[in-house]
Amino acid sequence: MKDQKRAYLFAISAILMWSTVASAFKYTLQYIDFPHLLFYASATAVVVLFVLIATTGKPALFRQIDKGLIFRSALRGFLNPFAYYLVLLKAYDLLKAQEAGTLNYIWPITLVLLSIPFLGQKIGFKSILAIFTSFFGILIISTEGKITTLTFREPLGVVLAVGSSLFWALYWILNMRDKQDELLKLFLNFCFGTLFIAITILLKTGMYVPDIRGIAGSVYAGVFEMGLTYFLWLKALKLSATTARVANLVYLSPFVSLIIISVTLGERILPATVIGLIFIIAGIVFQHSAAEGKGKQNT
Repeated sequence: MKDQKRAYLFAISAILMWSTVASAFKYTLQYIDFPHLLFYASATAVVVLFVLIATTGKPALFRQIDKGLIFRSALRGFLNPFAYYLVLLKAYDLLKAQEAGTLNYIWPITLVLLSIPFLGQKIGFKSILAIFTSFFGILIISTEGKITTLTFREPLGVVLAVGSSLFWALYWILNMRDKQDELLKLFLNFCFGTLFIAITILLKTGMYVPDIRGIAGSVYAGVFEMGLTYFLWLKALKLSATTARVANLVYLSPFVSLIIISVTLGERILPATVIGLIFIIAGIVFQHSAAEGKGKQNT
């Protein structure tokens, strides 16, 4: 049953939660290294998702687990949360929160690019223009507005922040092809992701118990970035009369995030960050409109 008011409530709740995560990541990385942050956050997400499955009348989903689903979940779990968040959190470790958080929003454009080889899709002139618009925004942010001299303060961080979108886009493409229940898929993905990061930590440095503030921040990220928030967003999409009504609200998130970063971390939000973000969002919106126009022509 569609319920637009509840759909908006769930969507706005999810967006507000996501908007706090850039600040949470940057703050928490002061007290814990990024692999351990991911381990504790991912393990928290596993618990949250298990509870959601058990309390929403879906425990029977566990009977649907077979070898095929386990294999697909292991592959997706490697992409997200393992590879995606490892790369992204390292970017947060190197960059300002406003830079890493904003550059991360390039993933819809990356998804379009990867859809060409993986889904056999073709893109037209409008889509190409949209891609260049978003990448111009990346250039503005990564050079802090010094686009004429191309002076990059932290080039590796920029490469990692943008590069993390490759893992997310690949994950999204694989996820689209699997029609299994979303909650069950998320649960299994995070189970495998947690296993992968645990193995990585044990092989590299060994497990340790970090500062309590590091654990608290990691648990926060596990709940409000990885676990509960996905559930709220899926509920919003399910209850909405059309996907677009709530999906378009996600463009509020990076701007709200910048406000929260400024207040909680004391970062001075650079004009270049805001301008670059506007270009990134404009490119994404332009790409969506181009795709919708193409879809209408094909119907």
